[in-house]
Amino acid sequence: MTVGVPPELVPELPRHLYTYHGVGLGQIFGPEETRAILAARLQSLVQGFSGVSLPLLRQLERLLTEDLLPVIPQEGSVGASGDLTPLSYVAAVLCGEREVLVDGVRRPTAEVFAERGIAPIRLLPKEGLAIMNGTAVMTGLACLAHERAAALSRFSAHLTALASAAMGGNPHHFDALLHSAKPHEGQQRAASWIREDLQGSEHTESRLQDRYSVRCAPHVIGVAEDALPFLRSLIENELNSANDNPLIDPESGKVMHGGHFYGGHVALAMDTLKNVVANLADLMDRQLALLVDTRFNHGLPSNLTGATGTQAAVSHGLKALQISSSAWTAEALKNTMPASVFSRSTECHNQDKVSLGTIAARDALRVLELTEQVAAAHAFATHQAVWLKQRSGAKLPEKVASFASALELKPLIEDRALEPELRALLSRMRTFSLPGML
Repeated sequence: MTVGVPPELVPELPRHLYTYHGVGLGQIFGPEETRAILAARLQSLVQGFSGVSLPLLRQLERLLTEDLLPVIPQEGSVGASGDLTPLSYVAAVLCGEREVLVDGVRRPTAEVFAERGIAPIRLLPKEGLAIMNGTAVMTGLACLAHERAAALSRFSAHLTALASAAMGGNPHHFDALLHSAKPHEGQQRAASWIREDLQGSEHTESRLQDRYSVRCAPHVIGVAEDALPFLRSLIENELNSANDNPLIDPESGKVMHGGHFYGGHVALAMDTLKNVVANLADLMDRQLALLVDTRFNHGLPSNLTGATGTQAAVSHGLKALQISSSAWTAEALKNTMPASVFSRSTECHNQDKVSLGTIAARDALRVLELTEQVAAAHAFATHQAVWLKQRSGAKLPEKVASFASALELKPLIEDRALEPELRALLSRMRTFSLPGML
């Protein structure tokens, strides 16, 4: 339905647009996510096809430079006609309304603007749509997700090398000639990372073949490595696009109505990314299960306990950590259901085919969070396993020993609550300050 608007009411339309979309619910996006959303929206608007004024761009830039972060609820976007509801919170803040996060505290935007000498803007007729009718939320989140996934992929290869060395695995599973016969570049790259870490390793065990979670690790990690460049191209194209509607040709003034707000490419990228990342979680969890089990860990103590003598009878080692790792993995795998296939017809069937890209991006971040937790558990376990091997007098490859040492973890001798150490390890992982993460 087309509704005619009297000329005198046209200036009121942008405020009505962001006001009635103030219906978001759920958790609030964190500071890093909100900065990514603002940066993605600014990057799209500066392409020059959105019909916005320089004062709007400057106001958006100021939110970033002064770290005044709109309080944006995570839920309420179907990812077509853009991220309307979450981006309405950005539009409202530009105009001095709703709330901003300042130094971790939620405060009224009007109050903060007054303190900083920032004048609220009044949106011009096209500017409400330009801010809200785009894919900035899903795209900003996708940028963060891709970076974390790439770090996890590399990290899981290093952890595989530690697990293999600790269990006396066969290093020839990662032979360059072997992997040249199946020329997936990502698989070959993953094999080379593991091979380099195991350089100098001697195969002293009688078994020829390790279990799949070790032997096939390059094939699992390789899927992620081969997918990530393609997914990055989708995300980068979206980031560097004009994705609102309508677009305006600045040369001719032609107004072009289309559907660039549709987030299908980001939806595909995020649905695919959460699949490959969850597979990394499953890989690491299976390796951890081998490490703690005396039937499969080739001489390591049960649950990798470091206790000896009579104290060993009451020491449980990493039994609970393996259980938790399994729980995190199961939840990650459960969340791999693709969001993009659940399109719903909305807005009286105007938005009758939607991308659900923002839900896919949020899902991907949750899968990443869970997989990082599995990686932290794996890192602790492999560090413990390497320490136990060294305590027994075994000589390990130099890079394996060096990598384990760089994790800066304390061996587990008697039972202790590991949560604080795991949280600290996760923090280092998420700032890419651990060796081998990027």
